[in-house]
Amino acid sequence: MTDAATPRPEVTAFFDQATNTVSYVVKDPASSACAIVDPVLDIDYAAGRLTYESAERLIAFVRAHGLQLEWLIETHVHADHLSAAPYIQDRLGGLIGIGAEITVVQEVFGKVFNEGTEFRRDGSQFDRLFLDGDRYMIGGMEATTLHTPGHTPACMTHVVGDAAFVGDTLFMPDGGTARADFPGGDAHALYHSIRRILALPDATRLFMCHDYAPGGREFRWETTVAEERANNIHVRDGVTEEEFVTLRMARDASLSAPKLIIPSIQVNMRAGELPPPDADGRRFLKVPLQGL
Repeated sequence: MTDAATPRPEVTAFFDQATNTVSYVVKDPASSACAIVDPVLDIDYAAGRLTYESAERLIAFVRAHGLQLEWLIETHVHADHLSAAPYIQDRLGGLIGIGAEITVVQEVFGKVFNEGTEFRRDGSQFDRLFLDGDRYMIGGMEATTLHTPGHTPACMTHVVGDAAFVGDTLFMPDGGTARADFPGGDAHALYHSIRRILALPDATRLFMCHDYAPGGREFRWETTVAEERANNIHVRDGVTEEEFVTLRMARDASLSAPKLIIPSIQVNMRAGELPPPDADGRRFLKVPLQGL
């Protein structure tokens, strides 16, 4: 059980069905302060067009409730949607934060996308780089970071009172766990990260970054530590590290790349900013070709 004195943040979810992503407004119950976790920027990839409906929903909610945005939290460098963090920051303020291992992701994908020396690989595009065990405040409510790599090197779980925002590390119990085959991913590390999350108090609310409605059920994105420990199809209590790694590697070998991975990583490793324009003011995203 969580302690009776543990703050219970007010969490409002916004589901983007185009990317199966859940963004959150996390409010301090004792003040107007809030954070936004994993905001989505809409893209029509085929048309090369960005739109802002998902971000505007978050902005409208913050303004309608008279909230003060203090943080824009990225749980990791997403490969399935673009971040709207800078768009929201321009309108509402707040600091953009991500795990300090973003530098590893920038180094790897800076080479993949041939970004050149002008692309900074030190994480300086973000306002705050979180280390394991860091603490920060949302109003009067303390948040703590847990470094939970395995899906990506920079994955962080943010524990805010009785709530934990786990990014892609875990899915709902019937969805299992994140893939671990991206560059820098590791199924062994993922297992240990998940066990660390599941060592939180049983009543801790866990908020997913994605849901894919397995079996055709309704979309869901909130569960608890106790439910995951009892029922997660990949990593419930009793599943050994060896069993998990075997399952995860077999599952990953069957998965195709996320459809938005190419634009997402190029934008998200820049804290949601687009690549710089060319001499004519046009911006481009690169498509690395394999086997040529």
